[in-house]
Amino acid sequence: FPMKLIHTVLSSQSQLIGPPQPIVAILGEDIILPCHLEPAMDAVAMTVEWARPDLKPKFIYVWRDGVGLLVDQNPSYKDRTSLFINKLNHGDVSLKLSEVKLSDEGRYRCFIPSIRRETFIQLNVGSVSSPVLGINKDPSGVVLECESKGWYPEPELFWLDAEGKLLSAGAPETVRGPDGLYTVSSRVTSHSNSFTCRVQQSKIQQTRESQIHIPGENDFKFIQIINCKQLLSHLHKIHAALYRRPKTVSCPEARQRR
Repeated sequence: FPMKLIHTVLSSQSQLIGPPQPIVAILGEDIILPCHLEPAMDAVAMTVEWARPDLKPKFIYVWRDGVGLLVDQNPSYKDRTSLFINKLNHGDVSLKLSEVKLSDEGRYRCFIPSIRRETFIQLNVGSVSSPVLGINKDPSGVVLECESKGWYPEPELFWLDAEGKLLSAGAPETVRGPDGLYTVSSRVTSHSNSFTCRVQQSKIQQTRESQIHIPGENDFKFIQIINCKQLLSHLHKIHAALYRRPKTVSCPEARQRR
């Protein structure tokens, strides 16, 4: 009786706690949707329901009578959801979601029917990649091209100069592929020699950037001075090796000195 009373009191006081901010997952990764009882209490014997109210069927994972139930589970989540069984006795009913898909983005409900407690978790899914830079020249100056594939949601693209200041550029071109991922590209002309292409997505709090340094005219000039006598010495050795009877070859500079 005392244990049952304690359980009843704890049940009436406990709340289901989820994260205050959305959870961000990168495409293909495993992610944990946090949900726990506070104050902590044993949830092994409880029914725990994870669902997405916008889906039919809505259930993502159900824990009941000490086992996970697959009945009425949304087929999109088959073999991708689980609880941490060894943490249930501490009131941790967090859900592990494996191999995150773009379609997993949404609002999740963590619910324990016996104590009528629930909390909601927002999952945002993203995909990122580093931008690739290319360089061309035309009469107006140096033309830089920046392209970044495989983003979700749609990202923004910025050009920065060597001092980190934004460069004036036209609106980037954005294309969405059949896989739902975005490719963003842009071109900029400038006479500066250091650039950064930055691609970012604020919703998933992700930024990727690539830098390039364009050599100036002086960097392209390579001057190699070979002393005439050194050159003739090499020729003499080659001639001797081929004919074994080297001929005398004189340096114009030497003749002038005579």
